[in-house]
Amino acid sequence: MKTILVSAFALMAGSALAQEQVLNIYNWSDYIAEDTIAKFEAETGIKVNYDVYDSNEVLEAKMLAGNSGYDIVVPTSDFLRRQIAAGVYQPLDKSKLPNLKHMDAALMEKASAYDEDNTHSVIYMWGTTGFGINTNAVAERLGEDAPTDSWALIFEPDNLSKLQDCGVSLLDAPTEMLPAAMNYLGLDPRSTAREDFEAGAAKIESVRDYIRYFHSSQYISDLANGDTCVAVGWSGDVFQAQARADEADNGVEIEYVIPKEGALQWFDMMAIPTDAPNPDAAHAFINFVMDPQITADITNYVWYANGNAASMELVDAEITGDPAIFPDDATKQNLWPAAVYDSRTDRVVTRLWTKVKTGQ
Repeated sequence: MKTILVSAFALMAGSALAQEQVLNIYNWSDYIAEDTIAKFEAETGIKVNYDVYDSNEVLEAKMLAGNSGYDIVVPTSDFLRRQIAAGVYQPLDKSKLPNLKHMDAALMEKASAYDEDNTHSVIYMWGTTGFGINTNAVAERLGEDAPTDSWALIFEPDNLSKLQDCGVSLLDAPTEMLPAAMNYLGLDPRSTAREDFEAGAAKIESVRDYIRYFHSSQYISDLANGDTCVAVGWSGDVFQAQARADEADNGVEIEYVIPKEGALQWFDMMAIPTDAPNPDAAHAFINFVMDPQITADITNYVWYANGNAASMELVDAEITGDPAIFPDDATKQNLWPAAVYDSRTDRVVTRLWTKVKTGQ
């Protein structure tokens, strides 16, 4: 009997150990190098379950509900801040993150505006929200003098009506689309005044009939395939579409634009939920991603800027030298940080966005 009990306990311990060696990650779609997970699994022996989402709202719903089962999630900085206030994330054990030494101090300082002292999070990637265009299709419809450097291309009916046939999409992201419209109108994109949101919503409604769809990931393949010609989107996503079109050699030429009026600068942050099943493995993965070569591999694949200073010499020169990915100082002056909304403002934004999308 004693031998049987010892064997049973050994089996239970082995099962518990196996359980600990599973890491559940929830990240944005199309946002990691093809071999990152395989390399981590080979180096650590930890099995990774990797799920994806395409909006902060989807992630936030899971986080606020609790018991998500995830060990690492990647919220955008403004959503991160209010989720921290709700007790969603645990403080990082920085003694388990020696690769923090590679991070860009200036960018981490900017990110600390959303997470004091970077207590709960580390920069995964960062970028801007502008738009991608099929240069030939737009020129055919609007001529060589088309305002491709301006939000006017998106928010003026005279322009968008001429692009309707080749397909225009907007992000299904009210906290990004409404401020962009507000900024174009000369309003503060970080305003939380109801009348400013209403003005932004009205501007988007003025072009609603010419928009094919609102979606936050479909536009990558559609731009690449020539199924759409204009898409408001995230910088790296548009560059991925560009790379896919180049690889397919299908004649589609795509350009990413940071509009001259300015654009949102955001940070996507790796964080560990308070109820994460395996926080030790989560720390191991975050530290792994901060290895300069791993960070560079991800940037080279997804074409998003990163916050790892030591990785820069390993990133393709075509990427580091592109001001649409790593903006120059003049462009940076027109970038704005995201505002953090309280629950009352959230309700206003959600209602207005529903009306924008449905027309009701």
